[in-house]
Amino acid sequence: MTEKNAPEARDDDKRENERVTINKEFESFDSFIQEYVTNISRTGVFIRAQKPLPIGTKVNLHFTVIMDDIETIQGEGEVVRLEKDGMGVVFRELSGYSKNLIDKLLTRGIK
Repeated sequence: MTEKNAPEARDDDKRENERVTINKEFESFDSFIQEYVTNISRTGVFIRAQKPLPIGTKVNLHFTVIMDDIETIQGEGEVVRLEKDGMGVVFRELSGYSKNLIDKLLTRGIK
């Protein structure tokens, strides 16, 4: 039985290792708005990058921004589009809290 469980653990480890973490911190809400609000939606985000990841790459997303408090949008995504200055990432999984933060950001950014 131990031998049957071992490959499953390796598959889980492999899946976890295939994800790339994208961690971006912003000093203020305004700096987040300037860089991302025109490039974020409820379904995904465009991330500026000198060396975009290949299409199909799974990514762990962590965006930290100072609003009323320090807030973090986190979840999982997948690279679906490449451009010379970055990549389009579709959200595959976001917590309800992160979805609410994105709604709040979009609402505050569209003044």
